[in-house]
Amino acid sequence: MDKEYIKGHLYKEIYRNEMNGYMVALFKIKETNTSFEDNIINITGVLPSLSDKKEYILYGEIANHKKYGIQFNVSSFDIVMPSKEEELVTFLSSDLFPIGEKTAEKIVSRYKEETINKILEDKSCLVGIPRLTDKKIDKIYNVLKDYQNTSNIVIELTKLGFEMKESLSFLNKYEGKILDTVNNNIYELIDSDDMPFTKIDEIAINMGIEEDDERRLLALIIYVMKSLCFNNGDTYLNLEEISFNLSSYVSITPERLDYLMMKLIRDRKLVVEDKRYYLKKFYEAEKYITDRICFLNDIEDNGNVNIEKYIDNEKFNGIEYDDIQRKAIQCGVNNNLTIITGGPGTGKTTIIKAIVKILTEAYKLRDNDIALLAPTGRAAKKMMETTGRSASTIHKYLGWDKDTNTFEVDEFSPNPEKYIIVDEVSMIDTLLMEALLRGIRRDSKLILVGDYYQLPSVSEGQILKDLIDSDVLPVIRLNQIYRQSEGSYILNLAYDIKEKNISEDLFIKKEDYLFINSDNDNTLNYVKEVVSKAINKGLTDREVQVLAPMYKGINGIDNLNIMLQELFNPGSEKKKQITYREVIYRVGDKVLQLVNDPDNNVYNGDIGYIDDIIISKDKKIINQININYDGNIVEYTPDKFINFRHGYAISIHKAQGSEFDTVIIPITISFKRMLYNKLVYTGVTRAKKSLIIVGDPNSFMYGINNDYVDNRKTTLKDFIINKYNY
Repeated sequence: MDKEYIKGHLYKEIYRNEMNGYMVALFKIKETNTSFEDNIINITGVLPSLSDKKEYILYGEIANHKKYGIQFNVSSFDIVMPSKEEELVTFLSSDLFPIGEKTAEKIVSRYKEETINKILEDKSCLVGIPRLTDKKIDKIYNVLKDYQNTSNIVIELTKLGFEMKESLSFLNKYEGKILDTVNNNIYELIDSDDMPFTKIDEIAINMGIEEDDERRLLALIIYVMKSLCFNNGDTYLNLEEISFNLSSYVSITPERLDYLMMKLIRDRKLVVEDKRYYLKKFYEAEKYITDRICFLNDIEDNGNVNIEKYIDNEKFNGIEYDDIQRKAIQCGVNNNLTIITGGPGTGKTTIIKAIVKILTEAYKLRDNDIALLAPTGRAAKKMMETTGRSASTIHKYLGWDKDTNTFEVDEFSPNPEKYIIVDEVSMIDTLLMEALLRGIRRDSKLILVGDYYQLPSVSEGQILKDLIDSDVLPVIRLNQIYRQSEGSYILNLAYDIKEKNISEDLFIKKEDYLFINSDNDNTLNYVKEVVSKAINKGLTDREVQVLAPMYKGINGIDNLNIMLQELFNPGSEKKKQITYREVIYRVGDKVLQLVNDPDNNVYNGDIGYIDDIIISKDKKIINQININYDGNIVEYTPDKFINFRHGYAISIHKAQGSEFDTVIIPITISFKRMLYNKLVYTGVTRAKKSLIIVGDPNSFMYGINNDYVDNRKTTLKDFIINKYNY
C-alpha cells in the first residue's frame, strides 16, 4: 500500500514549540492520495519551520480527532523540486529568488529540465545571463542549496539510525549545524536530554567511534551518574561507585578517570565538594532550596492573628483541637515557614482546613491570595474536597511544558499568591522543590505538610526528611491518632510497622484487618478469592484497590491486572475492546495514568475508567480510547496508549497521596528485594476501612525490619545546617 501523502504549501502556522519542533498548522493541498476532499487541512507533527513559498510533500496519516476534527499527522516530508520547464520558470521567478519571470525563462531555456542540477553543480553556469549580478547568482545558489540540504540532512540522520521524528527534532534545534555536531561529537546530542545515551552510543559505535574515545567516556560518566542518582534517589555520588559502575561499560585507569572528572568539572557539568560528586543541576538545586527556605525562615514574622477566637468558636469546624494541633495552626497562620508532619489519623488534613479558614477570615482573602498544592492530581483533589477551595498539582501551578520539561513560572515571573500550602511533601523531589520555590513570591508564607515516614520521592532527593532532620527549621510533629473508630486496627498496625513492633497481632484477624498466610505459588489464587468475595458483597473496583511492590512475577502488578480485569470487567460480545502490546483494554476498564499531561489536566497517578473505544473500519482513520477521569474525558490515539495501564492493581509508589476503602496487598518472598519499612508502611496507610494482606509472614516481617531506603545520599540537610553555623 502506498504511503499517504499531501502535497502543497503551508497556509498558516497555528502553534510551534521551538524546543522540539512540534507544530500545528493549516496546509493548502495541491495533490493527495488520501480521501480528504477539501483543499485546506490541519497538520500536526515534528517539522522544521515551513515556508509558505516552498512546496512540500508531507507523509503520514489522516486522523479524526474528536475535538479538532480531521487532521493529517505528519511522520516525514520532502521539499518538492520542480522538474518541468514551466514549473521551473514559475519556481525561479517566485519571491524566493531575486529575479523576474523573463530572467527565469532565459535560465530555463538554456538548461531545460536540468536547470537546478546545473546550478547546484556549478553556480558559474549562470554567468552571462543578462541582468544577473554575482550577488543574485549567490542568492539563487544558496536558496537551492538550502532546499537540497534540508532533505539531505534528514536523510543522512535517518541513515545513521535516528528515527524520522528524532531527525526532524535535531534539525529544528541545530539547523544546518546538526551534521557537523554529529560528525564532531555526536555525544553532544545527549546534553539536551532528548536522546538516551544508549541510542546515541549505538549509533556512535556504528560510526566507528572507539570504546575508549574521550568523547564517549565523558558522556558515559554523565550517563552512569544520571542512572545511579535516579535509581538510588541520590543527589551526589562518590568516586568509587562512579568508577565501579563505569567498569561495566569500559575499562579505564584511575588516573584517566581523575582527568575526565576534572574536565567535566571545568566544563561546568559536574561539581565536586568534599569528595562528593554532583551533577551540576542537583548541586545548584540543593543550594537554591537552602537559600530560599532559610530566607523564608529568617523573615521576621509579622503575623499576629489570635487563632483562639476562631477555633474556640463552636461553629468553627465542630472540632476540638489539642495543644499540638493548636500550635500547628498558630504557626501555619502566622509564620513565614511552617513544616507540619504526622502519620495517618493525626489531623494533618483537619489542620490544613483550619489554617485556610482562619487565613481567609482574618485577612479577607480571595481565591487568588492562597494556593493549595500537591504533587499528584488525586492528592490535590483530596485537598479541594477537604477545604472547599480550588487546589492544583505543582506542575499545573507552575505551567509545566511536557515537551521541553520546563516551567513557564519562575523567579522572573512568579505566581502572585501570598500563602502557599503544600500537602504530601514527602513525594516532592529535589528538582520539583527547586522549581516550586522559584515560582512563588520571595515573601510568600509557606506551609509544608507531609508524613515523614512515608516513601520518599520516586526521583532524586528526600526533601521532607532533610528539612525536618536539619533540626533548625520550625517543625510541628503530630503524634496523637484521632481518625480511628472503635474496633479499628489499621492505624495501630501502621504505627506498629513504623516502630517495628512485631507481635502476634500482625497475623490475628481484626474487624478491619486480615492476614492470609500463603506461599508464593498460591498468593494469586487467594487474592482472586478475596476479590471475588468482595464483588459478591456488592463492592466494585472503585472501593477495592490491590497494591503490590513489583510489576513482574507471578504475583506482580502485570499478572494481577490480567486476573482482576476478568473479575471486575469480563469480556463480552457487546463490550468494545482493543489490544495494545498484548494487553486487552475494554470499555469500563479501570486505568492508571502514568505521565503528567497538563494539556489535558490529567497527571501521573490519576485513576480513570475507559469511557469509549473508537475502532475505525476505515484504515485511514486511527483508533482511539477515551478515558474518564472524574468527568474529565481524555482522548488517546495509539501513540499515546503507552501513557496509561490497567489500574486494578497498582504499585505502592503510585498509590501515594491516595486512599481507598479496601486495600489488598500481596507480600511474598518473590518481592523481597523491594520490601522495606517505608514501602510496607505506605501501603498499609492507603487503607481507609479494610486491609487484607496476603502472603508470607516472614516476608512481611522482613519488610517491616528493612530500613535500607533511608540511605539516600543528599546534602540539603547539611547545607541548611551550615547556613546557620556561619
